[in-house]
Amino acid sequence: MSEYSWRPMRADDVDGVVAVAASAFPDHFEARACFAERVALFPQACFVLASDDDVKGYLIAYPWPLGAIPPLDSLLGTLPEARDVWYLHDLALHPEMRGQGHARPIVERLASEAAAAGVMKIALVSVNDSVPFWSSMGFAPVTGDPAIARKLQSYGDDSTYMVRQL
Repeated sequence: MSEYSWRPMRADDVDGVVAVAASAFPDHFEARACFAERVALFPQACFVLASDDDVKGYLIAYPWPLGAIPPLDSLLGTLPEARDVWYLHDLALHPEMRGQGHARPIVERLASEAAAAGVMKIALVSVNDSVPFWSSMGFAPVTGDPAIARKLQSYGDDSTYMVRQL
């Protein structure tokens, strides 16, 4: 059994989060400031997979309008008034932590906490050919919406907007 477990993210975890992001998403760079801002804006939906201060994974989510997709590597400023869903911005595991069953527990924890807060959906953008993974977690692709297709352009050709009903 791993000595690593999920816990709430702290501001001092951001450097570890940035390192994991670099290993998981080399084609989708985001500056340290983006991660720091997101945990500051909505810490209750930000988690790290860690052993003490050694971060090997993270999940970042925040309230967001359904169908809206934040541009990559950009600061949000504030959370919008329209908060239809929790947007799962990132789930990433260091390569040595993959395949050990760490992802499902934190996705289910997020779903449980969102539902307890009265949120009925979680949305995300799937990248790196991860649609099958997210489908196994209960997310379904949203297709046929030209506005969403335009917003996905900065995420790459294999990106897909997906939603999970809670």
